[in-house]
Amino acid sequence: MNVALTVLAPALGLLFLSTGGVKVLGIRQSLEVRDQLGLVPALWPVIGGLELAGGSGLMLGLLAPPLGLTSSIGLLALMIGALATRLRARAPFPTLLVDAAVLVSVASTAALYVAHVAA
Repeated sequence: MNVALTVLAPALGLLFLSTGGVKVLGIRQSLEVRDQLGLVPALWPVIGGLELAGGSGLMLGLLAPPLGLTSSIGLLALMIGALATRLRARAPFPTLLVDAAVLVSVASTAALYVAHVAA
């Protein structure tokens, strides 16, 4: 297994477990972000659940690479949506940079899983 994948997948997995968890739990600061983005309240825990599933899948993908690949593709779609939503809401530039960095990291993880699954 690729060293980069064994470092990147768990790190991103933990990131998405934490961001998904605060959405599902309805932590106040998370709800404030939701409102700033203009999202429908019922959508927030759904996004959180998808982040929890994707984060778990990234980490479990180290044992079952096809699961990691599928999870990284799903998280890539979520991050594209997150970046588009932040652009629409005119989020501050540093926030956009963080989302873009996470998107690139998830895309890199997906590419690493593709290479591992194909090998």
